[in-house]
Amino acid sequence: MSKMKRQRYSAEFKRKVALEAIKGELTIAQLAAKHGVHQTLINGWKKQAVAARLAARDETRTNLILAARPFEGWEPPHPRGEQGCTLQDR
Repeated sequence: MSKMKRQRYSAEFKRKVALEAIKGELTIAQLAAKHGVHQTLINGWKKQAVAARLAARDETRTNLILAARPFEGWEPPHPRGEQGCTLQDR
């Protein structure tokens, strides 16, 4: 009796199916039937693609913020002056 090997899918195939799922022109069930994969796999690939896109966007935003700083060690001024305000000052 031979042992059945698990099917492996290429990154390009996963990307293609995930993009189709994100577009939403077909339901997940229709995509699963069209490509011969289980719905759970498609949902997982879709979540990974969305998360990767959001992470790339956040990284770009962070890099822009860091690049906008005038020099290393710069901190914004305190809103209440140099020392700040404490209860004892009142």
